[in-house]
Amino acid sequence: MPGGQPDLADDVEAAGLSLDRPSVSVLLTLNMADGPLRVGEIAQRVQTAGPHATRLVKERERRRLVHRVTDPHDRRASLIELTHPGASAVTTYVRTLFGWFAEAVTDWDERDRRRFGRLLARFVDDLTARLAAADAEEPRREG
Repeated sequence: MPGGQPDLADDVEAAGLSLDRPSVSVLLTLNMADGPLRVGEIAQRVQTAGPHATRLVKERERRRLVHRVTDPHDRRASLIELTHPGASAVTTYVRTLFGWFAEAVTDWDERDRRRFGRLLARFVDDLTARLAAADAEEPRREG
């Protein structure tokens, strides 16, 4: 932990979970999705190659954190979704992170916390807009 900064693995351990970074990435990705995802979609969202994503999913399946369901639009394909234990792991992880954030600002006065909240919301909005613009430009670059 360089410079005393917690990393993702430390967060996972603090949450009482025995998950590695790839596991957390896959579980968070599925948790934030609107529904089950194809392995290729998971690969894209966690920014890894398809074969690696397949191995990640298979290991999470073996641990019963995710499972496959039939794609209702293509019965030959399967989708990946969280199981109850997988969803519980994500919830525990996120609660641990929120606890860290709350502890980090516990000594701040109310004015500073409100200002930080406004700036953080602005940052998220601006970042989201830039990412959406970059995604919209991507097909034009490929063509």
